[in-house]
Amino acid sequence: MLKLKGIKKNYYVADMTVEALKGIDLCFRKNEFVSILGPSGCGKTTLLNIIGGLDKYTSGDLFINGKSTKEYGDREWDVYRNHRIGFIFQSYNLIPHQTVLGNVELALTISGISKAERIERAKKALDRVGLSNQYYKKPNQLSGGQCQRVAIARALVNEPEILLADEPTGALDTETSVQIMDLIKEIANERLVIMVTHNPELAEKYSNRIVRFLDGLIIEDSNPFTEEEEAIEIEKSKDKSALVDSGKVKEKAKMSMWTAFKLSLRNLLTKRARTLLTCFAGAIGIIGVSSVLSVSTGVKDYIASMQDDLLSGNPITIEKTGVDMTSLMNESSLQDKREILEAGDYVNVNGMIQYLIGNQDVLLNLQYNNEFNKEYVNYLKSMPDEYYQSITLDYGIDVTKNIYTDFRVSDDPLHKGYGLNKNISLDAITETYTSAIEHMDDYSKYAEMITSLTTVMSQCIPDNDYIKSQYDIVDGELPKNKEDVLIVLDSENMLTDLLLVQLGYYNQDDFFKLVRKALGEDMTNYMTDEEYVSLRKFEYSQLREKKFTWYSNDLVYDKKISYMPDGEGNIVPIESFTYDYDSTKFVKEGETEVDIESNKLDLNICGIVKPKEGISYGALRTGFLYSEALARYMISINKDSEIVKNINDSETKAIYSGITNVGGTEIPIGISYNLDYYWEFGWQGDGMESAVASKQIFVGKKNAISQIMGFFGISTGSDLVSLDARSVAGDYLPSSIAIYPNDFENKDLVTDYLDKWNSMEDVTFYDFDENFTPTDKTITLAATNEARREIKYIDSVELIINMINTMINIITYALVAFTCLSLVVSCVMIAIITYVSVMERIKEIGVIRSLGGRKKDVSHLFNAETFIIGLSSGIIGIGVTGILSIIANVIVNALSDGAVPVIAHLTVPTAIIMVLISILLTCISGLVPARSAAKKDPVVALRTE
Repeated sequence: MLKLKGIKKNYYVADMTVEALKGIDLCFRKNEFVSILGPSGCGKTTLLNIIGGLDKYTSGDLFINGKSTKEYGDREWDVYRNHRIGFIFQSYNLIPHQTVLGNVELALTISGISKAERIERAKKALDRVGLSNQYYKKPNQLSGGQCQRVAIARALVNEPEILLADEPTGALDTETSVQIMDLIKEIANERLVIMVTHNPELAEKYSNRIVRFLDGLIIEDSNPFTEEEEAIEIEKSKDKSALVDSGKVKEKAKMSMWTAFKLSLRNLLTKRARTLLTCFAGAIGIIGVSSVLSVSTGVKDYIASMQDDLLSGNPITIEKTGVDMTSLMNESSLQDKREILEAGDYVNVNGMIQYLIGNQDVLLNLQYNNEFNKEYVNYLKSMPDEYYQSITLDYGIDVTKNIYTDFRVSDDPLHKGYGLNKNISLDAITETYTSAIEHMDDYSKYAEMITSLTTVMSQCIPDNDYIKSQYDIVDGELPKNKEDVLIVLDSENMLTDLLLVQLGYYNQDDFFKLVRKALGEDMTNYMTDEEYVSLRKFEYSQLREKKFTWYSNDLVYDKKISYMPDGEGNIVPIESFTYDYDSTKFVKEGETEVDIESNKLDLNICGIVKPKEGISYGALRTGFLYSEALARYMISINKDSEIVKNINDSETKAIYSGITNVGGTEIPIGISYNLDYYWEFGWQGDGMESAVASKQIFVGKKNAISQIMGFFGISTGSDLVSLDARSVAGDYLPSSIAIYPNDFENKDLVTDYLDKWNSMEDVTFYDFDENFTPTDKTITLAATNEARREIKYIDSVELIINMINTMINIITYALVAFTCLSLVVSCVMIAIITYVSVMERIKEIGVIRSLGGRKKDVSHLFNAETFIIGLSSGIIGIGVTGILSIIANVIVNALSDGAVPVIAHLTVPTAIIMVLISILLTCISGLVPARSAAKKDPVVALRTE
């Protein structure tokens, strides 16, 4: 039962109040056909909207089954419209992108009816109104009468108690109007029908009660509802109200997200072109950001693929002395701020002395000294085998002064040094070329570069299996014995000419031909193209057949005893040494010499290897490598040599050689030798004119400044050099250690193991003998043990990777920030498009609200639309990015000759995240339009055309 008591409705326009209803008292029976008759503007439709719950009354009360609606909230009104009210509109108000069946189903969907039941009930309703064969047509495929029948079916499908019809035949022709009115009259036999019309003939013909309106007041009621009838109806309605209030009959009105999604999807599909353009525009930002991330990931992946390779060429190293790169990286700047003392025409002095003194702690902290001991080396050798491929102990021996080979000046009969063959040390060969070049005025600046750019011989890693994993054996075999030497080529099968020069593979004449050829001199008359090519290529057999011999210190360094006054009148013996660079000087007439055969070792070039395909940073240094076994053999022979004893007995623990000034006279000190060599001064006729010269060579290692200047081609003349026990004899404790992890993941296990030594934990490890053979004994050292000195290591790969990744991240962040501008533009555009969609679907909003849809349901409708656009934009963006990545990879792969197969890699997680970001941003963009849609007045919405 429906009762209106004192209903007033005012509309407020600017500062005016319009009274649409001025106090309506009206009660309706359960089953009757009521026509509300009156002229336009008298309040008929306003009353109908208040009865239907679409509009709120200003004052008075509306009773539903005897219950006041004054306290009704939005939820109660939504349930009321969905379950008790059915609307028939003059303009049908069908949703154009829904089928006939979908339009009718909508009210049931909001009621929460299952799909199967919805379809069954919707078809029955359509069958009842004569549309049994029109289920899947769209509204634009129907006639006006058929559209109104769909509207009636939609109004009846939820079996409402009240049917509200607002001018149901206003848009129909006479014949169709009769059909519709007959149908409505039939419905009135089952429920209350309230029809608004301004046609008195229609009202009198079909309705059994006419209520006349004028200026917001009832002026006539043809069949008023008496108080006695009202009491009876109230009693009948109490049972149902009680059942609903108790919760036994649960009434709800709620549109599911899936329904909202389908409605929005159908709406978007009706505007395919616009939707596609909107999605593509929204995808531009996603394309930009995901492309940047794709390239960033591709570069990082490429670096990651190189990491294991990098580990081979850049192992974790532990040096006796070094620079703490971590501290250096953490220092913000070593450049102190400069203070301008005074402006004007002055030269301000930069306070370098003040700077150095003020920053001496920082500078000193960058340098460190590791004190290796036997316990630490044993600890390293006890590292689990699965962590690493190899641990290489380098003993820092300078072998160039102890390894000798044959050296020829020239094979050209026209050269003055033709046929001259000597067996001299590798150090002497290098000094020969350095000294000879110093005579060439135009090229003397290159002399120091010979020693700065190459390492003549270095120590090989001890693990042949690790070598096999990275290198192909192109000739011979890997080292097995201590005398075996391995030649390592680069990936192009090359060795440097400077290296081969210092190893005696070129005679002096050929070397100068190469120098002059490289410097652009015309060599046509002195060297054919074939001869030049022969100097640039060596057969494997040519490299391997050359003989090298190692001699002990007691043969190489000749001990002399001289007697000199000590300043107190005493004559004391003084030990001094000379260096025999030529092996022929090892045997001298009339002297008892050290046995040569027992103090030499003939070296054997056992094999030649080159990196496997795809190995860019191998574990081996290119050049000639001797075995760790040879290093330990040399230590065992030389550790008790006379020169080592002399060095160890001195206070400085080194022999310094060079020129010193005594009383204005320059005299040599330390160990030196006079080197006889040929130098060339020009082409004369068919041959090279040369002369013999002699130079005093100081034995030892040049200081750091001389080496740096030599690298840049700056000659420093006779520089102070030093010779220490390690360089001439080595030490069983290594000077540096290189650890080659199995892979990049195991590298962290290695560094954790190294860090444990520096921690406060106890460490337990195996004991090894001098040959590093494990004994049965284990050692445990507490953190406080004196042997536990802090040892710093260099993880250069970590530094390199971190620096590169940091740089890539910075560039990525900058590019992402820049491309995010397009995301902002996309968001604004989507917000505008969504707002336009709201304007286009206002009528649909009104229909949904009239069927009991909540404000939240309307909001969900447009949130679903932005979700679909966001999802589509994200998928399009990822798809385009994938295509661009493929194109980029093909181009880069072609340009790099396959070295970089993938430069852009869009990962699945990144793709998913970018799609989610697209959805999130579009949903945020649609929040305001969706909220505005939810706030639309349903009455106003239904009137919108």
